[in-house]
Amino acid sequence: MNLRDKLRGLLVRLYARRVEGHLDHAQVPKHIGVIMDGNRRWAKAAGSTTVHGHRAGAEKIEEFLGWCSETDVEVVTLWLLSTDNFDRAKEELVPLLGIIEDVVRTLAADGRWRVHHVGTLDLLPAGMQRTLKEAEESTAHTDGILVNVAIGYGGRQEIADAVRSMILDAQDNGVSMEDLADSVDIDMIGRHLYTGAQPDPDLVIRTSGEQRLSGFMLWQTAHSEYYFCDVFWPAFRKVDFLRALRDYAARHRRFGG
Repeated sequence: MNLRDKLRGLLVRLYARRVEGHLDHAQVPKHIGVIMDGNRRWAKAAGSTTVHGHRAGAEKIEEFLGWCSETDVEVVTLWLLSTDNFDRAKEELVPLLGIIEDVVRTLAADGRWRVHHVGTLDLLPAGMQRTLKEAEESTAHTDGILVNVAIGYGGRQEIADAVRSMILDAQDNGVSMEDLADSVDIDMIGRHLYTGAQPDPDLVIRTSGEQRLSGFMLWQTAHSEYYFCDVFWPAFRKVDFLRALRDYAARHRRFGG
């Protein structure tokens, strides 16, 4: 590392401390959603492979969760694999699934996080399904950040699954379709989402400069604040995270009012 890079790193760290020092923890979002975008473009820019980009993105996750724990965040939803990602070439998808499974195991073994899967299990390999189940069971009583791992996740699919769940519950309880139709409201649908009784995200961060939702938590983010960051996910720094929190704290949330 040359002198210029050392000075730049020092200045970034000093700036991060300054931002953190002025951060009002009372204004910190309780639930943060993260669209971790840019692994492949980061790898391409570095002259490396796509698999290396996904591994670098996976390694960033625990660091990110550590920053969240320092700032009193209570729930984090990490979008690791969308339903659309299954259309990727086998040469990329198979290693990616293995990397994601390793992420789940690492989070469960850490001892600081409570792991919860959000997504369609049926789309996932049997081995990953077992890993997710074991991670949820082994961390069920962990007193730490609730980490939603969105794997095989799509916002439209989640709403469709919620409707299906409501219908099946009605059938199991002998409720007619007419009575079910009369009783459907926003709260009922919310209870049948993958996130159940969890609070909706206050802030959604998307890296890589893309400014779109791509189907992320369509129902839950109706009143969320969004922060779009130009940095690719593997290069996301604590100062970028703190800037997102500072930006969030400066906004006046009206919740549609």
